[in-house]
Amino acid sequence: MSDVMTKICDLTKGYEPELISLRRYFHKHPELSWEEIKTTDRLEEELGKIEGVRILRRGFGGTNSGLTAEIRGEKPGTGAGKCVALRADIDGLPVMEENDVEYRSQVDGVMHACGHDGHMAGLITAARTLSQIRSEFCGTVRLIFEPAEESGIRGGAKVLVEEGALDGVDAIFGLHLFTLYPAGQVLYRSGPCMASADGWDLNITGKGGHGSAPELAVDPTIAAFMFGNAVQTLISRETSPKETAVISITSIETSTKTRNIIPESVKLMGATRALSGELQDRLEAAMRRTISGIAQMTRCRMDLDYMRFYPAVINDPALTDILKDAALGLFGPEDVKEAPLNMGSEDFSFYGAVVPATFAQVGVGDRNRPETCNPHHSATFDLDESQLWRGAALHAGFAWSYLNRA
Repeated sequence: MSDVMTKICDLTKGYEPELISLRRYFHKHPELSWEEIKTTDRLEEELGKIEGVRILRRGFGGTNSGLTAEIRGEKPGTGAGKCVALRADIDGLPVMEENDVEYRSQVDGVMHACGHDGHMAGLITAARTLSQIRSEFCGTVRLIFEPAEESGIRGGAKVLVEEGALDGVDAIFGLHLFTLYPAGQVLYRSGPCMASADGWDLNITGKGGHGSAPELAVDPTIAAFMFGNAVQTLISRETSPKETAVISITSIETSTKTRNIIPESVKLMGATRALSGELQDRLEAAMRRTISGIAQMTRCRMDLDYMRFYPAVINDPALTDILKDAALGLFGPEDVKEAPLNMGSEDFSFYGAVVPATFAQVGVGDRNRPETCNPHHSATFDLDESQLWRGAALHAGFAWSYLNRA
């Protein structure tokens, strides 16, 4: 471990009590997407305490949520004009917390059920660490506290990119705390990392009638059944086994609930995920072709509302090499692993469409404490706070490594 990496670890661990306390504050006071006003107030307050941090902007998407800030390095060098961004998401979820803990959410029906409380506290802590080593790097670190990562079609990253949050930025790094992985593991992956997220509604309209006389009706349930079967062949028979994608039907609703009535209409809802933009496009086109054929066969009208939420997260290989080296320098080879493909989605992908980007994962699931291993977005989600320092150190270590290689 280099002297600077040792210093980053020591500094970050030294801030651990404040890191955990801040995470618990955010956990107690979650706010939904585009409503993170008090959250941003606290972020602004904490950044204001850190020497060398300058607030650039507060408020995005026509709201007062989210902010960006900068720390300028003081080391002279050819990389003085470079800027690397570090990102944390800040919104909670519409989930009623069931955990019986001192830091339980105090907001009825809203919870930090995805670790964003730890992301915010970790990036604040990284800023504190970077402030203490400003003489050790040249260039600029931009801090991005992104609202509304969970909001879907109006995700925060897309809005922040449109409103200039990456102006002047040369590369960006982000991370996610994951209960899925053992506590202490730090995971990287080059290339495709997380899937795209598309959602769709399929409205099928036929002609209702009595179940005893189906010949007088146009049965939309038959079209729904045919679609449910046919759409899975788009994965099993039209997608290469070397590619990864999934199509899920998650809701089926008919216009009537009576046993002997053929309904007038059926509505299906679902999601499609893929690990490349090309496959994402291909699956949408194939769904439309399939629907057209089934509509003709069944005499039903079938209307597809297809929504693109997030592209796939594709990690820049060169940037991921820097991340891997930084992680090895901070934590050693036993704790640094290559991440498996993750079919979850992240709007961090919008940043990677503009500048080179890489996204890491930090394990926070202690297998000896089952309460830290519950799924993300669940009412019992919690994490191993003893690993939060690793996320903070990884932010700082990556920024230092990138700027000193520039």
